[in-house]
Amino acid sequence: MTVHFIGAGPGAPDLITLRGRDLIARSPVCLYAGSLVHEAILGHCPPGARIIDSAPLSLEEIVAEFVRADAAGEDVARLHSGDLSVWSAMGEQLRALDALGLDYTVTPGVPSFAAAAAALRRELTLPEVAQSLVLTRTSGRASAMPEKEKLAASPPPARRWRSISRSMCSTTSCGNLSPIMARSALSPCSTG
Repeated sequence: MTVHFIGAGPGAPDLITLRGRDLIARSPVCLYAGSLVHEAILGHCPPGARIIDSAPLSLEEIVAEFVRADAAGEDVARLHSGDLSVWSAMGEQLRALDALGLDYTVTPGVPSFAAAAAALRRELTLPEVAQSLVLTRTSGRASAMPEKEKLAASPPPARRWRSISRSMCSTTSCGNLSPIMARSALSPCSTG
């Protein structure tokens, strides 16, 4: 049994890697964050798969599903939105699997900042203009921001970040975009 952590992309069901799709298709158990992963991606699950929305589950309940699958000898597709390297909460699950001696793999996904740049038909770096990129977000339901990284911090981190980067992407925060821009003296992406 292997738990396959899969970056399920930024929301568009066709923005998932081929490897991710194929792992889903051969895993009899699928855990997905229902509040973040597009339901159409579940169409890749094999017939009769046990599909579990992990959004209301605690870490302990998610790990119990891994243990149940291990006892049944069934692989698990564990879907997270975007890419697993940023804001996925994968680490706490990996530590639990390590402690239990259970096998896992990690398959990257399309990150939301890359999808946003593609939708805007823009690159995030420009020769001799911007070669650094700052990724940030606002506090969410799942995790708080460290105090020194909050956009409302004093001095604002945006001012510090602008000294090292001309490009900044804020993800999972679309509803908060106007207040972020006002507090941080940032300007939105140019489209011209």
